[in-house]
Amino acid sequence: MTSTPALPYVPRVTASVDLSAIAHNVARVRELAPTSKLMAAIKADAYGHGAVPVARTLVAAGADALAVACLEEALVLRDAGIAAPITLLEGVLSLGEAELAAAKQLQIVVHAPWQLDVLLQLPASLPLQVWFKLDSGMHRLGFALDAVPTLTAALGSRPAWQLQGWITHLACADEVDNSMTTEQIARFEQALRGIDGARSIANSAGLIAWPQARVDWVRPGLMLYGASPMPDRCGADLGLRAAMRVESRLIAIHQLNAGDTVGYGASFRASEPMRIGVVAVGYADGVHRILPTGAPVLVQGQRVPIIGRVSMDMITIDLRSLPQAAVNDAVLLWGEGLPVEEVAKWAGTLAYELFCGLTNRVHLLHCS
Repeated sequence: MTSTPALPYVPRVTASVDLSAIAHNVARVRELAPTSKLMAAIKADAYGHGAVPVARTLVAAGADALAVACLEEALVLRDAGIAAPITLLEGVLSLGEAELAAAKQLQIVVHAPWQLDVLLQLPASLPLQVWFKLDSGMHRLGFALDAVPTLTAALGSRPAWQLQGWITHLACADEVDNSMTTEQIARFEQALRGIDGARSIANSAGLIAWPQARVDWVRPGLMLYGASPMPDRCGADLGLRAAMRVESRLIAIHQLNAGDTVGYGASFRASEPMRIGVVAVGYADGVHRILPTGAPVLVQGQRVPIIGRVSMDMITIDLRSLPQAAVNDAVLLWGEGLPVEEVAKWAGTLAYELFCGLTNRVHLLHCS
C-alpha cells in the first residue's frame, strides 16, 4: 500500500481516497460499455477526490481520455505531467484561452456560435482538436440541432482541425421512467444522420440505465468514485466500490441531565439523562448545516445520530447506545458502512455536492 507521507500532527478531518476502488469502477464501466471509449470526468478536483492522483489512476486503468470543466483544471493536469487526452467540457472563453488550449493539445468542446467565432480567429493552419456540442433538450449548453450543417461547413473550412466527435448531455437519465432520455437520443441521432464523427451521449446515469446511450464514447463521472447517480440505489448495488472515506474524531464527551439543551438555538433538549459526544467537524469542513437531528454517523462501526445543529467546527452526537465510546475514537461521516448517498438524502442533496463541498481544511489522503 502507498500513502501520502505522514503529518507531524493528527488532522481533525481526513478524506481517505482508495485509488484501487477507482480502478475497480473503471473496470465496471468497461463491463457495461465494452465497445465504447471512456472519457473520465475529473472536473471539480475529481469530484473532490484529488485531480492529479485520480487522473494518474484513471489513465493507468485504461481511460481513453479525461474531461474537465475549464482550462484552469486542464493546466493543473498538464503541469503534473499528465499527457493523456483532456477535453474542456465548457470550451474556451477567449482567444487567449484558445491559443493556450491548442498549445497544450487540449480537446475543445464548442457549444455556442460565439465560441466558434473565437476559434475561427486563430490561424487556419493551427491544429485544433474539437468536439461540437448539440442541445438535444437539456437547454443548457449546445448548438441547436439544425446548426449541424453550419458546423460541418466550418470544419470543412479548417483542414487543420481534427473533429473528435459530437456530444450531447442528458437531462433526466436518472429517471428510468422518463421518456425524455429516449427523445433526446432520438433527436441527437436524427440531427447527425449521415454525418461523420464519433458520438458521445452517456453520463453515469445514462451509462447505467440506458444501453442505447452507450455509443462511441461514454463520459462517466460520479460512478467512477463509487457513488450511484440513481435514486434509491447506492454504488454497491451497481457493483461499484466507494473510493472516499471521510472521518473525524471525538474530542469531548459529556453527561447531560433531562432538560439540558445542546448547541446553537437550543434546538435539541434531552428527554432523559444521556451521554453525548462532540466531533471535530462542521460546515467549515463540508458537513452540511442542514443535516438534522437523527442523521447518522458511525462510531466503532455502530450508527449513532447527530443531535442539535451542525456548527462551523463541531457536531454533537447521541452516545446513549455506545457507552464504551471514548475521546479520540474515529467518527465516520461517510464511506464503507455509511454510504454517501444515504448521508446526501439526510442533507436534502446529492452525493456530488457532498464530494465537491469538502473544504481545504480536510486532509486528503490517497492510498492504493
